[in-house]
Amino acid sequence: MKAAGVVVEYNPLHNGHVHHLKETRRLTGADVVIAVMSGNFLQRGEPAFIDKWSRTELALRSGADIVFELPYRFAVAQASEFAEGAIGILAAARCSAFCFGSEDGRIGPFMNTLRLLEDQKAVYEAEVRRLVKTGISYPSALSRAYLSVADAEKHQDPLADLTKPNNILGFHYMKAARSSGTGMTAFTVGRTGTGYHELGADPDSGIMSATAIRGAVREAGITDEVLRAVPDHTVRVLNGFREEYGQFGGWDRFWPILRTIIIRDGALRLGNIAEMTEGLEHRIVRAALAAPTFTGFMEAVKTKRYTWTRIQRILTHVLCGMDSNEFSLFREPRYLRLLGITQAGRSYLNLYKDDFGLPLVSRAASSDDPMLATDIRASDLYALGTGEKPGKDFRTPPIMTG
Repeated sequence: MKAAGVVVEYNPLHNGHVHHLKETRRLTGADVVIAVMSGNFLQRGEPAFIDKWSRTELALRSGADIVFELPYRFAVAQASEFAEGAIGILAAARCSAFCFGSEDGRIGPFMNTLRLLEDQKAVYEAEVRRLVKTGISYPSALSRAYLSVADAEKHQDPLADLTKPNNILGFHYMKAARSSGTGMTAFTVGRTGTGYHELGADPDSGIMSATAIRGAVREAGITDEVLRAVPDHTVRVLNGFREEYGQFGGWDRFWPILRTIIIRDGALRLGNIAEMTEGLEHRIVRAALAAPTFTGFMEAVKTKRYTWTRIQRILTHVLCGMDSNEFSLFREPRYLRLLGITQAGRSYLNLYKDDFGLPLVSRAASSDDPMLATDIRASDLYALGTGEKPGKDFRTPPIMTG
């Protein structure tokens, strides 16, 4: 059986995601599609809108056959580490291909960009360091250095636009696959409908971004626009989650807990938190003492150097107690945490699980791996903010459909 991989968050799953899954199967000729999915906290440093079990069900009902959890260490990390963790899991699960979403659906520009930055690695990295010293954010430095190198080389072949979020992640997936020597073939599917963070629906396709869907559902529930933008099972799961817990995940729900931790621990302890640098902990404590809302707090902390996303990731580490030592200890995935599976997925596991590159973990209680312990801790803290009962990782077996 041939397996192709996708890296997803589904926050929540919409029709654009369904299209991506269908195209992944078509383009790669895969018998099964394996999804590596972030847990209850996401790459941009946000609590998930609905929990990982709800999103696993959506994935399985939309075309994925196996869902593995991307460990917290990689799920809440900068794009390069996020990609390295996800590609490592897909490779360990014997995927022969992976497929990601991009702006125009062409793989050639990504290949050209990889070659350019490999050939000009020293120049590129020196330019990144120079730009960071000017006080701009690291992502901005990466983007500007890339444009500088491309312009200096007067590259004739089309290059990937690395100012777009989907393209940035796609580039890092390809870079991770190449540097690790996985041998996986890369495919890409062009984005349909609205952009990554656009707030309206596309008038032709009806597709909305996940950002727009979350905003609409928080504001007015399941509107007609949302109904056109998501499959029926997403509507059912969203309604069920709201009915059971009364609310969705979001920083406003977690702010009282986070604020308490910040003020209790103070700058001295916060200085040991993962990714905390250059005295930012003092700024965070001052803002927490003064700001009654999460948005007000973020506006007080954000600077030209520290992007909203980077600050949110640091705050997620504060909430989940991820310190620098623990963060640096976990350099690569150590297990395949099974969240859900279809009948085809079961057949695949029965054939190949003994040949996987990492141990398969179907039950949380069966492993004492410290990396898994951080995933469970994060899930329990997520539960406190959404009204779920902690301990769900131990009570919930892998979801099985079909």
